[in-house]
Amino acid sequence: MTREVWRDSATNEAASAVFHLMQELIDQYRVNRPVMPLVVAQAEDASAGPEIDDRVEQIVHQVHRANRLRRVPVKLLDGQGASPYDAALSMVRTLTERPWETRRTSQYKPFTFPRSRLLAAIEQATAAVVAQPDRGSARERDERILEQLGSLRWRASRSGRNTWWDSLRASVRPETFLGAVFIAVLSVLLGEIGWVLTTLIATAALLGLAVVRLMTRAAPPLLWLRPASRWLATTSSLAASSTAYPSDGWSRFSPSGSWRVIRARAAAVAERVADAGSGDEHARQFHLELRVQALLEDLLDSYRAHALDWRRGKRTVPPVVFLPTATQDNGGILLINAINNVRSRRSEVDPLLLLASLPADRIMRHTPPLPPEPPADGRSGSGARARYESWVEDLSVGQAPAAAVALAWVLRLPLPTEQLTHEHAHVQLVTHRVRRTWVRWVMSGRTVTLVLVAALLGTFLWSEQWKETYCYGPLVGRSTDAVRLDGPGGAEECIGVATASEVRFAEGNTLQLNGAGEGVTFERIEQAVREQNAGIKPGEPRVTVVYAGPLTGSDSNKEDTRKGLEELTGVYLHQRFVNDTANRSVKLRVLTANGGQDMLRQTTAVRKIIEVARRDPSVVGVVGLGRNTTDSAAATGLLQRAGLPVVDTTNSGSDLARLYPNYFGLAATDEEQADAVGLIARQLADRLDRPQAVVLSRKVGNEDKDRYTTEQRRVGLEMLKESGFALAADTRYSLSKDGGSANLDAPLHTICGAERIPDALYFAGRVEDVNTLMSGLGQTSGCSDKKITVFTGDDLTKARFDDSTKLADKVTLYYGALAPMSQGGGRAFYDDSRKALQALLPEGQQLPALPKERPYEDMMYASGQTVISYQATAALYAAATRGDTPQSAAETWATLYSVALHDMPTGTITFRGTTPYADQKVHGLNIVEVTRPGPDAQSRVVCGRAAGDRKPLTRADCPLP
Repeated sequence: MTREVWRDSATNEAASAVFHLMQELIDQYRVNRPVMPLVVAQAEDASAGPEIDDRVEQIVHQVHRANRLRRVPVKLLDGQGASPYDAALSMVRTLTERPWETRRTSQYKPFTFPRSRLLAAIEQATAAVVAQPDRGSARERDERILEQLGSLRWRASRSGRNTWWDSLRASVRPETFLGAVFIAVLSVLLGEIGWVLTTLIATAALLGLAVVRLMTRAAPPLLWLRPASRWLATTSSLAASSTAYPSDGWSRFSPSGSWRVIRARAAAVAERVADAGSGDEHARQFHLELRVQALLEDLLDSYRAHALDWRRGKRTVPPVVFLPTATQDNGGILLINAINNVRSRRSEVDPLLLLASLPADRIMRHTPPLPPEPPADGRSGSGARARYESWVEDLSVGQAPAAAVALAWVLRLPLPTEQLTHEHAHVQLVTHRVRRTWVRWVMSGRTVTLVLVAALLGTFLWSEQWKETYCYGPLVGRSTDAVRLDGPGGAEECIGVATASEVRFAEGNTLQLNGAGEGVTFERIEQAVREQNAGIKPGEPRVTVVYAGPLTGSDSNKEDTRKGLEELTGVYLHQRFVNDTANRSVKLRVLTANGGQDMLRQTTAVRKIIEVARRDPSVVGVVGLGRNTTDSAAATGLLQRAGLPVVDTTNSGSDLARLYPNYFGLAATDEEQADAVGLIARQLADRLDRPQAVVLSRKVGNEDKDRYTTEQRRVGLEMLKESGFALAADTRYSLSKDGGSANLDAPLHTICGAERIPDALYFAGRVEDVNTLMSGLGQTSGCSDKKITVFTGDDLTKARFDDSTKLADKVTLYYGALAPMSQGGGRAFYDDSRKALQALLPEGQQLPALPKERPYEDMMYASGQTVISYQATAALYAAATRGDTPQSAAETWATLYSVALHDMPTGTITFRGTTPYADQKVHGLNIVEVTRPGPDAQSRVVCGRAAGDRKPLTRADCPLP
C-alpha cells in the first residue's frame, strides 16, 4: 500500500467537496487523462464578508498542503507587480524560471521550459536594445535586437561561468548521448589497441569535446531544428503578428529559409515586447498570452507520448498551480483569462490544473450570470462533480462564442454560505504518496547508465573473451576458425584454420630452411602462400586445399616447427607451379591449418577445417596430418563423415587406410618399413651365433599422444622375432618432466650391463632422442666396445648427422626413408624449387647452387618432407581439376583412385589398383645405412623402390656388406 503523507479535517462541506474534486482530477489523470479545468472557487453570496472569503482561500491552501508531499508537481503563486500585467507576467516567469515545490521528490525529473527560455532571451535582447540611448529606426532596432540575440546565442543568460572543467564534465556524462558514445568508443578501443594508445586518444577527445561544448554553448549548431525554434517558426499564434515579415517557409531541410522565418518572427515578438514595455495594452495582452502559450506548450511536451525517455509513463499526475486569491490587481484574473484565451485557440489539451479563489464581490471579466445549479445525483452530493461534467460537455457546444460569452476553460465553483459555515470536523481528508511507476525505474537515467555501463563492460569482457578464445577476436569481424589453446608446457597456441589475414601461425618465426634454402624463413613461406591466394582474381575458377601440419612449437625451440616449415614449403612450391609457372586455368588456393606442436591438437584443427569446408564449397580436401598420434584415427574419421579426402604426407600408421576410405597416404607404413628393414636383420641374424636383440621404446603415458613410437615398438618386436633374434626384456625410457630430453641412462645401463649384450637394438623413439641414444651407446660400459646394429623407423630421416647427432664408433644404423628421391625422376623439380624460393629473398640475395649429380642430397630436400608434401598437393589438385574443371570434394575423393602422376621426384604418385579399407601398397621407400668409418658419419642407400612400384624388395635387392 502507498504511504499516507497528509491527514486533516474538513472544516466545512465546501472544503470537502473541492478537495475530493481536485483529488479525483489528479488521481484519475493516470487512467484517462481528464480535461484539466481552471477551477475558480468563490462564495456564492456576493455580499459575503471577508471572513467567508478567507474560508474559500483556506480551501485553496488546504488542497495545496494535501498535495505538496505526495509527489504531485505543485506551485503556489503570489502575484506581485507594478501593474496587473507585470504581476501576471511575473507569475508566468516564476513557473518557468524557478523550481517547483516538489522538484526533488517528483515522479520524474524537473520540468524544462525551452520555449519559455527562448522568449526570455528575446525579452533580454529587447530590454538591452531599448535601454540604449540611440534607438534609431524600427528596422535598425530590429537589427540590433537580432544582433543582441546572436551574442546571447538565442539563450537567456544564466548565472555562473562556463569553465573548461564544467564543459569537460558535461561532455562525458554517461546519461547523455555524446557521453555514452564516448565511453562506448573508448571501451572498444581499449580492447583493440591497448591502454596506452587509448589513453592518448581519450585525452585528445576530451579536450576536443570540451572545446566543442564551449563553442556550441556560444553558437548552438542546428538551432533551426531545436524544438523551441521550430515552435517559434511554426506556431499559428504568430502568423498574424508577423505578416509584415517574410515569416513563412520554415523547413528542417532548409537552414537558410528557416533562419529567415525565425529571425522574422523573433523581430515581430521583440517589437511587441518593446511596445508592451512602453504601456501598449494590446501588446501587453499579446506578450502575456504568448508567454502563457510557451508555458503550456512546454508542459505539454513534458507529458508527450512516444518520447524516448518515456516521460508520459513516468508522470502520472498533472502539474497543479494554486492561486490563493485571484484579483484584477494582483494579476490573477489576468493570468486566468490569458490561459483561457490560449487554450481556446489551441487544438491541444495541456495537463495544467489550476485552483484559485476569487473574492465574493469580484466577477470574472466577460462572465455572464451562472446557469441554474444542476440537480445533485448519486455521483456527487455537493454538485461539484456534476458541475465539472456539465462544464466538460459544454466545451464543444455550450461555451462556444455563438452560444455564450463565457470563459470556456474556467470551471467556477460557487460555494453556498451554509456549506462554507457548516462545520463537520469528523470528516477526515487523507492523501497518499503517488507511486512512482516501473517506467521510472526501468527508463531512469541511472538505470540507463547502469545498463549502458553493464553493456559496455559486458561488451568489453565479451571482446576480451573473444580475444582470449580466438586468434583474431575483435569486437567486429572476428574469425572463429582459429582458437587459442594451451599447448605442451602451458604455452598458448593458435589452433585451427587461418581464414583471416590477421591469423598468422608462423608470424615472427625466423626458422630457416636447411641447406641451399638457408635464408628463407618460415614467416616468409607463410606470407608467400597468402600472396598466391591474393593473386587469384575474384570469379576465377579455383579449388582450395587445406594444409594441416604442426605450424607452432615451443618458444624455446623453433626446431619443433621444422616439419611444418618443410611441408608447407612443398605445398607452396606446387601452388606456385600451378598458378604462375604452368598458369593453369583452375587456380590453387591454399589454407593453412595448425594442429599444434607435434600435431597434439589435430582433432580441434580438423573440426575447424570441416566448418570452413561447409561454408566454402571450393575446399576439396586436406594435405598433411603427417604425424601419427592417438588422435589421427579420430581426425580422419571426422573428415570422412564430412566428405573430405585426406592425402597424407608422412604419417606411417599401418591401419588408417584399412579403417578409412578417405585416407590416401604417400608414406610407407610402419609395417612396410619393418618388412624392408627385416631383410637386413635376417641377413645379420644368419651371420651371428645365437643372435639376440632388444627393443628400446618410449614409455606410453607421457601424455604426448605419440602413436608412432607405440606402432614402431609393435612392428619392431614382430620383425626381430621373424628375423631369428632372441628378444631380451622389453626396455622403455621416459622423457624429462619438462618434456625435453630422453632419460636413457638407466635403460642403457640395464641393456649394456646385462650378461649378454644384444647384437641388435630396435629403437622405437623419435629423432630428437637419437643424440642421447648414440652418446649413451658410445659411452656406456659394455656397449661402447661392441658392434651393435640399431634399427629404427622413418622419423630418423629428419636427422642431419652432423655435430648435433654423433654416431657411436661401432654402431651401424638402419632406417627407412619415406621419400626415395634416388629412385624417382623429376630432376627439374629441384632447380625450379630453388628458383621459386630465390624469389622470396630480398633483392640482391642469392641461394647457393645445388649439387649437380644428386641435388636431392642437399639438406633442403634430404628429409624428404618438402618433396612428399609437394607430391601430395599435386595428387589432390590433379584429382580436383579433372578436365580443367573444378570438382567437389566428393568428386575429388572418387577421382583420387585414378590419379597417376609420372616422373615425380619419388616415382609415380598413384592410387590406381588400391581399394577402400585395404592396404595401399604403392609407397616408395629407401633403406638407409649410417656408419661412422671416420670422424664423420656417412650414409648410403642400401636398397629401395620408387613410389608406384608394387614389386616387393628381396634380400638380393638389399645385400648386407
